[in-house]
Amino acid sequence: MSYLKVSGTQFVDGAGAPVVLLGAGLGGWMMMENFISGFPGCEFHIREALAEAIGVEKASLFFEKFLDNFFAEADAKFFKSLSLNCVRIAVNYHHFEDDMNPRVLKIDAFKQLDRVVTLCAAEEIYTIIDLHSTPGGQSGGWHADAGTHFGNFWKHKDFQDRFVWLWTQIAEHYKDNIWVAGYNLMNEPADPHPHHTGLISIYDRTYAAIHDIDPNHILFLDGNTFATDFTKFPEDSATRWGSNVAFAIHDYSTFGFPNSPEAYEGTNDQKDKMKASYARKRKWMDERVLCVWNGEWGPVYGREVYDGEQTEDINRRRYMVLKDQLEIYRKDSLSWSIWLYKDIGFQGMVYVSQDTPYMKHFREFLLKKHRLAVDAWGADDKYVKPIYEPIINLIKEEVAEPNQKLYPPIWSLENRVTRISRTILVAEFLVKEWAELLIGKSDKELVDFAESFAFEKCKKREELNSILKLNALEM
Repeated sequence: MSYLKVSGTQFVDGAGAPVVLLGAGLGGWMMMENFISGFPGCEFHIREALAEAIGVEKASLFFEKFLDNFFAEADAKFFKSLSLNCVRIAVNYHHFEDDMNPRVLKIDAFKQLDRVVTLCAAEEIYTIIDLHSTPGGQSGGWHADAGTHFGNFWKHKDFQDRFVWLWTQIAEHYKDNIWVAGYNLMNEPADPHPHHTGLISIYDRTYAAIHDIDPNHILFLDGNTFATDFTKFPEDSATRWGSNVAFAIHDYSTFGFPNSPEAYEGTNDQKDKMKASYARKRKWMDERVLCVWNGEWGPVYGREVYDGEQTEDINRRRYMVLKDQLEIYRKDSLSWSIWLYKDIGFQGMVYVSQDTPYMKHFREFLLKKHRLAVDAWGADDKYVKPIYEPIINLIKEEVAEPNQKLYPPIWSLENRVTRISRTILVAEFLVKEWAELLIGKSDKELVDFAESFAFEKCKKREELNSILKLNALEM
């Protein structure tokens, strides 16, 4: 065994043989997300609120048991059974340092991450460490765990200094681990500078800092604007950060979501649109013969509790999207990491059963959260859309059209309004309600809720897993 490397447009092993990385994102674990485990808002919101509601000790017990159970040996073995070979592990910087004690590594910083890296290595599964949340927030997404709609990371040098420092700590810790395929430096950056100046600068600094410590691991570099735009990357990108670099796109298809412009039937026209979107994201790298890695992709799925009798038809279409995307990737021998491995039923390969203590206890709250569409990801806003339309119309009527276009451009005016007013503002008002549902619960009950996320308590999304396994066996 030796370190994986980038050779031209491919990943290769120590003997120079091509390796195609096929895997999934372990999101919602060391970087908790609202739609994955059912809380409103951001991870820091619920950690603070739960400590206030039930006390620091009980809150710590719940979160620690949650981490212990979300990914364990059974998960690694199941993952291996699908012939998949790579897990992209999303991590939150809060696990490594405290905002009030910056640049001081926490005593147990690597406890959970080491555990899962080791479990995966035992099954000959590579891991990619993905810094999903940065100090200050690298974007306005809930998944940056900053609670705002813009990324303060780009405005404060100290946030950037802490980012570079943290990567030196991670590199020092894993520099000798050959089952760590590499480091995904920053998930979905959203640098508002028109020439990506901030992003290029932070990649320069972080590359130099890591390379001094660890010259062997692959660097996975996301494009700007949520891993979709490389057009302002420097022309010397093939050598600027060394040759051991893969450029990461995120290739979500609108056909795989509730707001799809039309029902997906797999027509030639729809397939062409899907191919064109994918080709556009990787065009810059292809023109320069660089290595491309698809760090996130995949549809979301219907759920009977929310979608009723339409669930089967929704999922039939979503699996068509999945298969057609895989066909495109297979032709390019593309390495990818589907989003997502585990959740409470929206997108995961495995998902928490409705019969578990956690899902039973939060059932009414989850129904309310869905009705209010307080999660941005794949939201179905049919119940609340009329409430927000007057705000959208007001802006359209009172603001000159050129001024309606703000960064990031992939957020439409409608999307921006609902992200700020619904998925930030309304979500914040629900945080205490979520936390208060755990008031008065015994230690055993809190552990039972956390253990609901264990593999043995989950259901498998059989058709999704079957499709992924068949694809892997055909590669």
